Amino acid sequence: MKSYLFLLILLFCINLNSQAQGDTQRFPEFPQCENVDFENKSVCFKNTLREFILDNYKVPSEVIKEDYRGEITVIFEVDENGDFAIIYTEAGYTELKEEMQRVFDLLPQIKPATYNARPVFVQFKMPVKIPLSLNTGQLEQTSRSNYKVETEIVQLEKENDLTNEYDEIQSGEFTRPRYESQINIPLSHEYYSRFDAEFNKIGVNTHAASKPLLFSEVSKYYDFKAEENKMLKDVNSWFGRKLLNEHLVQYQTEDYWFTLDFALDLQLGKDFQQTEFDFTYNNTRALIFQGGLGRNFNFYTVAYENQGRFADYYNRFAESLRPDGGDPAIIPGRGIAKPFMDEGYDYPVAEGYLSYTPNKFFNLQFGHGKNFIGDGYRSLLMSDNASPYPYFKLNTTFWKLKYTNTWMSLRDVRPAVTENGSFRTKYMANHYLSYNVTKRLNIGLFESVVWENDNNRGFDLNYLNPIIFYRAIEFSTGARGGNAIIGLTSKYKFSDEINVYGQMIIDEFSTSDVFGGNQSWKNKLGYQLGVKYFDAFKIPGLFLQVEYNQVRPYTYSHNTGVLNYGHNNQSMAHLWGANFREILAIARYKKDRWYGNAKVIYGKRGFDYNMATNQAAYGGDIYTSERQRPFDTGVEIGQGNTTISLFSSIEAGYIVNPATNLKLYGSFIYRSFDPDIKTAQTFENTTSWLNFGIRTDIFNWYYDY
Repeated sequence: MKSYLFLLILLFCINLNSQAQGDTQRFPEFPQCENVDFENKSVCFKNTLREFILDNYKVPSEVIKEDYRGEITVIFEVDENGDFAIIYTEAGYTELKEEMQRVFDLLPQIKPATYNARPVFVQFKMPVKIPLSLNTGQLEQTSRSNYKVETEIVQLEKENDLTNEYDEIQSGEFTRPRYESQINIPLSHEYYSRFDAEFNKIGVNTHAASKPLLFSEVSKYYDFKAEENKMLKDVNSWFGRKLLNEHLVQYQTEDYWFTLDFALDLQLGKDFQQTEFDFTYNNTRALIFQGGLGRNFNFYTVAYENQGRFADYYNRFAESLRPDGGDPAIIPGRGIAKPFMDEGYDYPVAEGYLSYTPNKFFNLQFGHGKNFIGDGYRSLLMSDNASPYPYFKLNTTFWKLKYTNTWMSLRDVRPAVTENGSFRTKYMANHYLSYNVTKRLNIGLFESVVWENDNNRGFDLNYLNPIIFYRAIEFSTGARGGNAIIGLTSKYKFSDEINVYGQMIIDEFSTSDVFGGNQSWKNKLGYQLGVKYFDAFKIPGLFLQVEYNQVRPYTYSHNTGVLNYGHNNQSMAHLWGANFREILAIARYKKDRWYGNAKVIYGKRGFDYNMATNQAAYGGDIYTSERQRPFDTGVEIGQGNTTISLFSSIEAGYIVNPATNLKLYGSFIYRSFDPDIKTAQTFENTTSWLNFGIRTDIFNWYYDY
């Protein structure tokens, strides 16, 4: 009995050992590794391959002359027959790739890798440093569908020698990875017009209204690199390349990349109606740092140092926005300004964000900047008119939908609401759902709510839910707990060349008042209608746009004063606030590095009188309380101090560097402003403003106030 028991145990152990050996993963085997112990066969394979490549690889003379320092990345496989084959090679020179192919062609056939005693394919990734003396390299084994072994990093000989680690940190070939990244495309109307046609062709499942767009969203439809290549200059010197073609600093490895640029916005001009000073100017210097860590995480930051003095009408408008605390102005769209020399302004600005895309459905951003919703030049929902602000944004894209949630922290800086010497904080949350109904028709639903930190309420968690209706939350938190508005958007593609778009904003909806025919003050509505014509008249690069906007009085305002739709004394929607109608026409043309645009805006606006005898609010200023309205019915667009406004501009320029969008330009603005009654704040004036400058175009300047 004991003999039988011993025999069973022996057979069981033999079976376990044979199973263990059968399941063993075996590396490919060179002939010189046949007699090596099983535990050391992987090391033998790696070292033999490394020695073979380093002994046979001859760095091309062209590369040696350039004193090149970089890295070649080779992805190769050993197939079931033991043959080597290169799958992909990345290198800074074609000659380096060709030489690597020559060396691999010399490799002998070896024993293939096995799994469960069965020959299998196996892939490896191998970096080779140039010069060759830097190599302490690595082979990284990658898995295939028929080779179910987890990826592992296998160190070559001298794996513990890190004395060259610092020297091995070298940039490879710079492939302009920004164009496939989660970096925002800067909000520049001219830049967006370049790819608007491709991004809005019939049949594409895109969503153009929620801006800024990501480079990765657009690059599938518009080849940024190819278009940039058309503009590159044939220069060889370092200075010539950096000035005309490249980023100032550009660095890329397999795992990360970054660029650093010095940006400018230097303007010198003349307001011919201004007699106090000879010239207008703007002096902006900025540093832009952007990059990516891995494939899914990107960052962007820019810091501006600015001084400027502008045309008289623009200076007066900036000073009308002045905050509490003694600072003289807020530069529209930029920030709070301090005095600078002869009636100038000093206004530092900083923007930046982190962008993370965990998978193909979601993109998350946390930053300080601006957002825009719409297909037009203006937006009645969310525009880039106001100063930058902190925000958190979640974009969700799947099927035929794109859903954008944005949470923002805003400020009210007026003396009347400032508390204990600090500005009043308020918050905004909005969501926008874009749906491609057909290959031609897109519709969108928008909802936004503003609330303040009353009763130490802080950031109300009720509004964190990204799929809830804000109107219901506003009601549940109290009638004065928040100010919610809703909006609708639509776009129809008549052809690849012609798109029609529109928006509607509803700030307060009372059926009896809206349809009662008595023009109630509660009829707080606005709408937009526009058309875009790409490659107009079959001229490539010619873009035409016509747009009509109107917003009724008291839209965006609130009876508390603080819960208006504004930030830093500026509207978060249309820059004219409310109580206006306008029509605008825009033409843009671009060919190679040359570009030009022309714009005409004609509008009817209603202002408050702001006189000792009349302090009524007529609904144009969103920062006045609607409780100051002079009447409840008969409310019409343009009521109050009716003003006819005409703005026209023309600009032509040359793109100095397409990588940074640095432009050399000249512009001319003509503006007339004609109110019914002349007051201290609103009076008749005409402006002719000539400007020349060099500018890194990464945000929109709006002069059409």
